[in-house]
Amino acid sequence: MTDITIRPLARTDENEWRRLWTDYLTFYKTSVPEAVYATTWERLFDTGEYEPNGLIAEMDGKPVGLVHYMFHRTCWTVGNNCYLQDLYADPTVRGKGIGRALIEAVYEKADEAGAANVYWMTQDFNETARKLYDRIAKLTPFIKYQRR
Repeated sequence: MTDITIRPLARTDENEWRRLWTDYLTFYKTSVPEAVYATTWERLFDTGEYEPNGLIAEMDGKPVGLVHYMFHRTCWTVGNNCYLQDLYADPTVRGKGIGRALIEAVYEKADEAGAANVYWMTQDFNETARKLYDRIAKLTPFIKYQRR
């Protein structure tokens, strides 16, 4: 079994982060302009309480996955919620525990921060990821709506 290392993003990860996030966006048939890449990258290193955070997964020293997460207030609990926004594992290493390790690392970060909840969304057709999610999380009955 190959060891998986999960660690915070470092400034030296920008090229690999861009590669992994681009692949994630491509999977969802979307893209973002360069200004969003640049702004998101800088925000990932901002120390503000509600700025996004990033972790990278390495296997044999090579970046193979990433996760973005952020904390936010809620009217339903005293503690903040943790929103796991983006989760991606390179297709060449899927099924080797990368996604699970990244989610569990976010769970740890949320626990350290005293977050009341960790949640995320995925598209209904993402069947491979949903098999993992069904094992480590609870499916909720909520349906997402978005401004037109």
